[in-house]
Amino acid sequence: MSFEVIEYRTAGPLALLSLNRPDKLNAINQKMVAELNAALDLAEADDAVRAIVLEGRGRAFSAGFDLDSPDDAAAEIDIDALREELTTDFNIIMRFWESPKTTVAAVHGYCLGSAMEMAVACDITVAAADCRFGAPEVRFGSGIVALLLPWFIGPKRAKELLLSGDDKVTAEQARDYGLVNRVVSADCLQSEARNIALQIAGNDQLAVSTTKRAINRSYDIAGMREALLQALEMDIVVEATETDESREFNRILRENGTKAAIAWRDARLANKA
Repeated sequence: MSFEVIEYRTAGPLALLSLNRPDKLNAINQKMVAELNAALDLAEADDAVRAIVLEGRGRAFSAGFDLDSPDDAAAEIDIDALREELTTDFNIIMRFWESPKTTVAAVHGYCLGSAMEMAVACDITVAAADCRFGAPEVRFGSGIVALLLPWFIGPKRAKELLLSGDDKVTAEQARDYGLVNRVVSADCLQSEARNIALQIAGNDQLAVSTTKRAINRSYDIAGMREALLQALEMDIVVEATETDESREFNRILRENGTKAAIAWRDARLANKA
């Protein structure tokens, strides 16, 4: 199968998936979502593949969903189309959590927004020491597609990170929070992630897949899946609701770009202080 915005290859028992829009910091658009789904289909159907490694090309793992996507252009909001798109986004994040194969994320540079959620959804996450994490969605008037963070780092830290829109969380902080397993130097990132995947791939696969399923099932019993779906409904409301502030912000965003829109909001708040 031919891919344009990701790379897919196998190396022994590993399937290697690489986000490949380096000029856009691997921002995730709908084409990338479709190709990730296709690549996961291939990996999960291949009996020779025993673990999946997710990486990013260029200077970042990913800056999250693409704000410049044509799907986000100004238009009258079609709630059904919005629901379908956000559900598709939610499902691709959760595929890494639900995959019958072990999933390992190797993140560097930037790991922001829904890309962070995708990395967290993987079974193991290895971060380069230079990586910066964060969830800047609220700064753009957006909600969280897959509200995984409270389940991993607790409500206090999740609220601080998500409500502030902080996008400068260091790799060490992310490790201390429980978002990543290991922090390594950038030049060791790829080998470290693949070595972990190979170690897991060398174990009895029935035992590995069943143990993963049992762990995930415990979260389902605790209510995580239902809570995530309820949070997705709230995100749809956020994305579908326009205010005077959001209309002006989005106009500046479309016409002048992200920095100008953020500067407008900062100046607006400063004038009210």
